[in-house]
Amino acid sequence: MSQSFVVTQQPGVAYAQQAPHAQEKWNSGLCDCCDDMGICCCGLFCMPCLECRVASDYGECCCLPLLPGTSFSIRTGIRERHHIEGTVCRDWVHLACCFSCALCQTARELKHRRRQANVVTYRG
Repeated sequence: MSQSFVVTQQPGVAYAQQAPHAQEKWNSGLCDCCDDMGICCCGLFCMPCLECRVASDYGECCCLPLLPGTSFSIRTGIRERHHIEGTVCRDWVHLACCFSCALCQTARELKHRRRQANVVTYRG
């Protein structure tokens, strides 16, 4: 005795719903260069060194800033990785209008995130 089943509906695709991440703010403002005088001086007097440091702290090759546009992609990557509010357009405008301020803000953010990660690791 064999039973036969009639398929009346094809199975559909199920999509997992992810809760949206809360958007965080940058740890410091765009023009808060004096919050970290070391980063400020490095950005003012040796900007290529700061660019290389930011790339390295982000986990990329320190020579990456020799290629055009990488500071933009790194800033956008940091913002997206840490769910910081903003848009790609805003990243571009900040870098185009005040490159040194945006670079210093990015460096301060990475330093802040690294410090937070060290505190969490130390407690564990």
